[in-house]
Amino acid sequence: MQMNTSNLFWMTILTGALSLSFLNGAQPASPPSNQTQNEDENPEDSRRLSEAFGHFIGRNLKNPGLDFDLEMIIKGMRAGAQGLPPPMPDDEYERLMTAHQAKAFRIISEKNLQEANEFLVNNAKKVGIIEIEPQKLQYMVLEKGKGDLVKEKDTPLINYTGKFINGEIFSSSEQTGGPINIPLDQTIPGFQKGLVGMREGEKRRLFVHPDLAYGASGQLPPNSLLIFDIEVMKADTTPDNDEDMDDTDSDDDSKWSQW
Repeated sequence: MQMNTSNLFWMTILTGALSLSFLNGAQPASPPSNQTQNEDENPEDSRRLSEAFGHFIGRNLKNPGLDFDLEMIIKGMRAGAQGLPPPMPDDEYERLMTAHQAKAFRIISEKNLQEANEFLVNNAKKVGIIEIEPQKLQYMVLEKGKGDLVKEKDTPLINYTGKFINGEIFSSSEQTGGPINIPLDQTIPGFQKGLVGMREGEKRRLFVHPDLAYGASGQLPPNSLLIFDIEVMKADTTPDNDEDMDDTDSDDDSKWSQW
């Protein structure tokens, strides 16, 4: 059967559960010995893993906009495992699931946008906060710099950490192997405007409204306010010739384009 959007929704949850160890950075295990194989066949381990698998699915159902009936999900899983007929035709399932996903997306988008607006209004009242664009882009200086200034078209070398309002990290230069070169004319407006004027050695915290970030598109939760801690290592690393430009692009595109 051809993969559709509703199937992709559930495949994302199930694949995430099955690959959780890889997402957490676990390395593939070496080939097991006979003793290890016998230990892995412990029925109790299988039961605990099954429970953990169900727990992962369950906690991913507790999101704004998702109002599934847990008992009916369990009933459906048992029926499916037993090979019983589905409770509705595939086309009806696809139609209802698509509508459910659209509703959930809208609720999450509206909730995140409201939180972003409220956060920036309150944040603007704090000591040390400077607004570049009222209620859209703010920053505070964590540590002053003394070097060259970052200009609008530059490609600065930076360390950064990107977080959501709740403090959860979604990306960082440390995760991608160290400082990155980021062309300011090829990144989100809030990041570009927030870096312009920084000096080498300066550390700054940016608060970026979704209108100047990814809005309701991209791979992050829709309408997320983004918080970046940034350190400028070098104001501009723009290469002097085309050959250097090609080398720099190949090295850094995979890093900064991820977010």
